[in-house]
Amino acid sequence: MNNNTLFPSIFICLIAGLLLGSCAETVPPPKPSKDASYCMDDNFKNKIAITSPIRKMVTEDIHLTGAVESNPDKVVHFMSLVDGIISKTYFSLGDEVKKGQILAEMQSVDLSKLYAQSQTIDSQIQVAEEALKATQSMYDDGISSQKNLLRVQSDLAILKAEKEKINANLRLYSASPEKGVFKIKAPHSGIITAKAIATGTPITAGGGTLFTISDLNEVWVTINVYATNVQDITPGMPVSIQSLSYPDETFEGSIAAISQVLDAEAKVLKARVVLPNSDLKLKPGMLVDVFALKESNKEALSIPTDTMVFDNNQNYVVVYKDDCNLEIRKISILTRSNGNTFIAKGLEEGENIITRNQLLIHEQIKNFQN
Repeated sequence: MNNNTLFPSIFICLIAGLLLGSCAETVPPPKPSKDASYCMDDNFKNKIAITSPIRKMVTEDIHLTGAVESNPDKVVHFMSLVDGIISKTYFSLGDEVKKGQILAEMQSVDLSKLYAQSQTIDSQIQVAEEALKATQSMYDDGISSQKNLLRVQSDLAILKAEKEKINANLRLYSASPEKGVFKIKAPHSGIITAKAIATGTPITAGGGTLFTISDLNEVWVTINVYATNVQDITPGMPVSIQSLSYPDETFEGSIAAISQVLDAEAKVLKARVVLPNSDLKLKPGMLVDVFALKESNKEALSIPTDTMVFDNNQNYVVVYKDDCNLEIRKISILTRSNGNTFIAKGLEEGENIITRNQLLIHEQIKNFQN
């Protein structure tokens, strides 16, 4: 064979070899047989959780809306008893204050009047005490009558009572002689939930509220009960409350009272829930979603709602029998309530379902079957 014939043959062989290698790389891996089943390995098994459905009384969530309010029994509205001008403030809206804490100072002509009256009374008391000494001496010597002695004693007692009244007023307003101002102190511990004064604000005795202090360790949630829900909402009914501010937290309580008078503007009845709030998470004015739990007289199997897998417009759970015997089971829902789902059919009591990483297992089983 000459070289001219050998070269084309070698070239053709090389091309054929490359084509065969390329075809071998694109061949897909073999699929598992129809009879094969998905098995969890030990590492993945440690990442799942298993539970069983629980049979209990069926409850239904009734969705309502509401708002957080201060407990009016624990709210103090401060008004001034004298005229004056605010000379300085020491607090802002939303501040937490303690009882007796100085919140503001106020200049007032009434303070000058009280001090003038106090000095006048002091002088009158001094004169009355000297008069009493003289009258007592004359009475002891038989010169003065008992009537005169009693009259002088009465005059002194009246002056001292007037002095105590002035001192009580000065204490009430926390008067500061060195500054010439009344000190306005917090009458109660709590949060400043309203403020209507600033430096330079003129104050009128008996006028509007200067500030409001609310004790928010306990708050009210006022719920709107619409006409379609009136027959279902009753005092004592348990409720769960959620807020956008704390999406992963639920506040539990019960309906304490329901108004018997329709709100003229909102056209709803108002219900009240009293909640402890020691951590001050719930703020007045905060809007909340309220789920009232209505119990029925029948039982059904219940599972946590977050154990279900929603796929192709159907609800499923992953039933666990053993590591190589897992089943995707379609279920029918009866109702949902407070994080639980009641099952109409699809599960039996005593069966086990996967409650953590169930979506991953659901996809693995689907892929394995397909």
